[in-house]
Amino acid sequence: MKNSFRAVGAALAAVVGLAMIPVHAQSLAAPGTKTLVAGTTPKYPPFEFKDPDTGKLTGFDIDLLEALAAKLDLKVTWQDVSFDQMISSLSTKRLDVFLGGFADTEERQKSIDILDYLITGSQFYTIKARAADFPNQQAVCGKRIAAARKTIWPQAIAAWSVENCEKAGKAAIVVLGTDGSPDTRLQLKQGRADGGVQGAETLPYQNTLENGVYVPIGKPFLENSLGMGISKDNTALTAALRGAMRQIMVDGTYQKILAKWGLQDYAVKKATVNLKD
Repeated sequence: MKNSFRAVGAALAAVVGLAMIPVHAQSLAAPGTKTLVAGTTPKYPPFEFKDPDTGKLTGFDIDLLEALAAKLDLKVTWQDVSFDQMISSLSTKRLDVFLGGFADTEERQKSIDILDYLITGSQFYTIKARAADFPNQQAVCGKRIAAARKTIWPQAIAAWSVENCEKAGKAAIVVLGTDGSPDTRLQLKQGRADGGVQGAETLPYQNTLENGVYVPIGKPFLENSLGMGISKDNTALTAALRGAMRQIMVDGTYQKILAKWGLQDYAVKKATVNLKD
């Protein structure tokens, strides 16, 4: 895919970074190219998923990028991309941007730039039928805890286990890697895992889809930021999207999208890139 944003000059990048500039009036793309190609893995409600009734792509991430693109007078073309291909798809120019409810980490910052848009908390949880087995968070010690293997969670669980289980003389958590959050929930239901981990902000919405079957275990054990990935050599696009993000934070659009998906408590206060102002 030809990435039209690469031809945009540094002067434009500086202009669109200002919150009050009408960035939609600026022509970011080369003549005849007004499309932003975005990738996502639509299996993580309420961020991105297929509506079960219509099959249409929907979710917080979808609404957010569409709102940013509108400020830039661009149309979004969505592609399904597996989570483990997100960085390579950006570096090969298959995509302009990737959204997938993924965390902004120092390791990922080495390969891509990340525009931060939400605060999240990593949450232990189980199914209601097993809730009595977890009277407190320390009860996860020695248990089989599943999480998507391509995320930060397996490493985060192992680190938490060392500090809170093993150093206290308790059995270590047995970390089970899965193909994604839907697979994690399946492992729980089938009894192959005792508990799981996913974003705390996703559990309430998932419970609306599955009649309250999931129960959090304690409070989130790790806080981090979620963001959208952009190629490091596409600085003009990063600046443009950051400027548009500042705009929707000022005009209330960001807050409305958060409220639509029940994510008001997870808002960021600033539009940062790689966790920096």
